[in-house]
Amino acid sequence: MPPPAGELNIAVVGATGMVGQEMLRILAQRGVGAKRVKALASERSSGLEMPYDGARIRIEVLDENAFEGVDLALFMAGSDVALRYAPVAAEAGALVVDNSSAWRMKENVPLVVPEVNPEDIRDNEGIIANPNCCTIPLTVVLKPIQERAGLERVLVSTYQSASGAGKALVEELEEQTRALAAGSTPEVTVYSHQLAYNVVPGGWKPEAEGYNEEEVKIVNESRKILHQPELRITANCVRVPVPIGHGESVFVETREMLSAGEVRELLGSAPGVIVQDDPHAKLYPTPHEVAGRDEVYVGRIRNDLSASHGVVLWVVADNLRKGAALNAWQVAEKAVEMGVI
Repeated sequence: MPPPAGELNIAVVGATGMVGQEMLRILAQRGVGAKRVKALASERSSGLEMPYDGARIRIEVLDENAFEGVDLALFMAGSDVALRYAPVAAEAGALVVDNSSAWRMKENVPLVVPEVNPEDIRDNEGIIANPNCCTIPLTVVLKPIQERAGLERVLVSTYQSASGAGKALVEELEEQTRALAAGSTPEVTVYSHQLAYNVVPGGWKPEAEGYNEEEVKIVNESRKILHQPELRITANCVRVPVPIGHGESVFVETREMLSAGEVRELLGSAPGVIVQDDPHAKLYPTPHEVAGRDEVYVGRIRNDLSASHGVVLWVVADNLRKGAALNAWQVAEKAVEMGVI
């Protein structure tokens, strides 16, 4: 019989960052009631306090001894931190769920979206990877379609919010917007280009063939999660002047024909998905309305007029919640349910 979450000692690594703070909110909102929650961050944050569940929690220093007695370590920091400390936490006996890209494509590390491939959790060797903030909602939507009609090809263009790049860009977007509204020239220091009143088709590390790191992540991670390594999929990633919430325009070609109505019905009963799809009533999901919500929202469902077996979708999710912290916690919940912890 697995232990209830209330008997777990939980560590949140990177607790001062945007995703780390979101994780603390999720733990409080979902009534986890853990035996203990440790908020870990770098030495420069030592002694600071963070709000947690109506009280304050003191930040502790992340070091080699931080995971003694920890059952679950939720890593909400960068790849460098995950590479150094995730093995330390696992060696100390904790199950690690890591939100960075450090472990996602390692063969011995499961990459998990609970609505899509929960069975992969059992294959862990102490570390489970949390996927990219666009890959998660994409695969949540693709999985029911894959099961019903098979996947032949997927084309996705992302509309990614400032928070995907961190708190500094969110703050710069706000400052730039105020400056432009006041008739001033905005400062551009955090990102490669001005984001306010603009969209930027870059800002990620360049990769081969003109792609960038984010686009490659979406392609490789989707194939791994969906257990379809030869899936024909490509991505085009764009940063937009939105604080929270990623949008995705998705073109799907299936092996068997599906009508838009069948896809609408299929996704309407899919776990973790909410369909908002009535363009005549101006009903479709937007990042502003989805921010702070847990589900993946889908609208603009229609047949692709350029492909006999194609459908077009508009997908939106809160990138800090389902795109990051919430998915990681759902992985942990599933691991408890399965007796892995």
